[in-house]
Amino acid sequence: MSQKEIVSRIPTAAYVHIPFCRRRCFYCDFPVSVVGDRLRGETSGTICQYVEALCQEINMAPDFSQPLETIFFGGGTPSLLSVEQLQRIIETLAGRLGIATRVEISMEMDPGTFDLAHIAGYRSAGVNRVSLGVQAFQEELLKLAGRSHSVTDILAAIDLIHQVEIPEFSLDLISGLPHQSLGQWQDSLTKAVEIAPTHISIYDLTIEPGTAFGRYFQAGDNPLPTDETTVKMYHKAQQLLTGAGYEHYEISNYAQKGHQCQHNRVYWQNRPYYGFGMGAASYVQGKRFTRPRKTKEYYEWLQNGAVIACEITPPEEELLETLMLGLRLAEGLNLVTLTEKFGKEKVEDIHQCLRPYFAQGWVKVVGGNLRLTDPNGFLFSNVVLAKLFEKLGDDINQFPV
Repeated sequence: MSQKEIVSRIPTAAYVHIPFCRRRCFYCDFPVSVVGDRLRGETSGTICQYVEALCQEINMAPDFSQPLETIFFGGGTPSLLSVEQLQRIIETLAGRLGIATRVEISMEMDPGTFDLAHIAGYRSAGVNRVSLGVQAFQEELLKLAGRSHSVTDILAAIDLIHQVEIPEFSLDLISGLPHQSLGQWQDSLTKAVEIAPTHISIYDLTIEPGTAFGRYFQAGDNPLPTDETTVKMYHKAQQLLTGAGYEHYEISNYAQKGHQCQHNRVYWQNRPYYGFGMGAASYVQGKRFTRPRKTKEYYEWLQNGAVIACEITPPEEELLETLMLGLRLAEGLNLVTLTEKFGKEKVEDIHQCLRPYFAQGWVKVVGGNLRLTDPNGFLFSNVVLAKLFEKLGDDINQFPV
């Protein structure tokens, strides 16, 4: 392995999972603990105990003397942390792994879970990117989705973000919600454009087993929008957001020029990253590992030495993962890099497999990059990827995105 390849396998990104929510949303299957409607985490023994365990895990991580360039606090609801708890975690990351001067520190936040003092404290602690879980701008849809906030809370949260001048501000929306009409979706998109965040994420609802929605609804049935309507929703988002100057740089993500999420690009480019916390996934030294999803098992895992017992990802699986993740990006995958890493024969197999989709206009090569077209290639990405996985001899469902 060359020195360049060795350096490229050293993680410079860290995902930190904060598994606490005021209530569980009806579509959520993430590993979370419901802590009720209290405002903050300062006096919560549960959250304090978890922060201690989290810092313990961070201090057990391998140190490759390469500072972190991106940190992402996800959840759950990280904005249930107190300022002191967040500072403690960031200081532990800095002490163990180092943090680059121009680091991107993202934090998922829910409307109604923070006030001016807390977001100002997060900003002082180093947070320079906020991802606000808005999901919809209609009260009835927020209630149907089990969200704990109102439209008033959304507008108040946005005002606080502007007051403390967070440099990067992302807004999340969900399409395909029960009873959601195309008109409501367009209204949410229009309001998002008027707010003018630097980044907008658009997620199509997935009905997951074990969730409240999984018990109430069957995919494709009323009151969920029809497939035809959800396709129109995707097209409407693409047209409206790109028309407003946002770059459609990934299947579900739009950004103003120069404001893409650098942490998420680590995933899509299949680069290594640390994962910390209950249920968090990591990709370090060629090994993918997901921590226990339940609190008791996570604490037991830590007490037993936080051993990561898994094999290095073989080249065949790495190729499949690279295709699945990299084709999500608008620029796609560089064919020269693919050839150097996986061989000419594999790249020829990929071209042969994709021949029908070139003809349909879903796939093309631009500037030496293999990419899906926008919007139709993105819309039918699962069809294209399923064919690739079939051709290359594996099952697409084996690998999590």
